[in-house]
Amino acid sequence: MELRFSTWQEVDAYLQGSKAIILPIGSTEQHGPNGLIGTDALCPESLAVALGEKTGALVAPTIAVGMAQHHLRFAGSITLRPSTLIAVILDTVNSLLQHGFERFYFLNGHGGNVATVNAAFAEIYAQFSMATAGADRPAVRCKIVNWWEAEGVMALSKELFGEADGSHATCGEVSLTQFVYPHSIKTAEMDPPIAPSGTFYDATDFRQRYPDGRIGSNPSLASPAAGEKLFNKALAGLEKSYREFSA
Repeated sequence: MELRFSTWQEVDAYLQGSKAIILPIGSTEQHGPNGLIGTDALCPESLAVALGEKTGALVAPTIAVGMAQHHLRFAGSITLRPSTLIAVILDTVNSLLQHGFERFYFLNGHGGNVATVNAAFAEIYAQFSMATAGADRPAVRCKIVNWWEAEGVMALSKELFGEADGSHATCGEVSLTQFVYPHSIKTAEMDPPIAPSGTFYDATDFRQRYPDGRIGSNPSLASPAAGEKLFNKALAGLEKSYREFSA
């Protein structure tokens, strides 16, 4: 059940049986020569919709722009400042709190969001802890889950791609988008086949270290078949995680 395709009466009825909601969150940033700019939002969104169908959970609209300042030297990348993303999360959660939601399961597709999302959670908990009438406020709980860390996913990626999976523009995430969006598959030569690995700081530093956008990966190995395996493995792990959290 997706919030954007629901009426307010349907959401009202949903709240009679559950106070939990899934919130996909990702990023709009370059993903190397053959990865879609929307990868980090498309992966959690597609998994969230499938997870909602399996569990009966309500799925919020995707927060598709995240904290991606280090990708800004690549055309098409968009970022929010950490403070802006915190404000977006706070306003989203506080809006849903007004209607009776209490459990917020953020399904994340971008590692660069994690610190900022956790900072937003700290702000949410602080507003409840410091509220004058705190004793009669609901027990709000927030959780962030990276889809690639769902049970069994990283082991499967290792089995499928070995060290070539990398850490950005990975074989796994490119494969997943190829499975979900087969009409948007891109191809490109990778030079070198496996990109260098390491750290980075700002956008200029990132572009100098990783000129084609990849970190440690060879996404030419990606395939829709591998994406289907990863999608199903992630969905199974996320179902277990969400059911435990929402209960």
